[in-house]
Amino acid sequence: MGACGCGKSTIAQKLASRLGVRFLEGDQYHSPANKQKMADKIPLEDADRWDWLETINRKLIDCETDDSGAVVACSALKESYRVILRKSLRQPLKIVFLSVPRDELVKRVTRRTSHFMPPELVDSQLDTLEPPENAFIPDPSQLPSDQIDSIVKWIATSHKAKT
Repeated sequence: MGACGCGKSTIAQKLASRLGVRFLEGDQYHSPANKQKMADKIPLEDADRWDWLETINRKLIDCETDDSGAVVACSALKESYRVILRKSLRQPLKIVFLSVPRDELVKRVTRRTSHFMPPELVDSQLDTLEPPENAFIPDPSQLPSDQIDSIVKWIATSHKAKT
């Protein structure tokens, strides 16, 4: 989880591959209206996000049901959003928070050419952000491969602590 441009999709996709589980790209579940709103530089409001989050939650439940497991890339900016993502899951949802400085987020989002999220919305995402408690925060200065190594170690350690 994290603001636009933090590397969610890159890290989540590589992490899912490393863990041998499904990768769910949260952006693909946004409605066309939400994507257009963001493309028009209009920040989403809570009401815009509820159906999107419910859809991702159902996908996570499906992954539990078929025992495939999943890593999802989702902004999950507020605790109330994360509550929806956790709803009815049998296993705890492990949160990895990709915390990247604002200037770097703007630089990354500006470089993207085929994404609906414009750099003008970085600040609205940071204003909405409620940093999670009990999340793992990889070092943003590390290479993605090193971040993934640290996430895998954290997952293994946190899993052992629960059993």
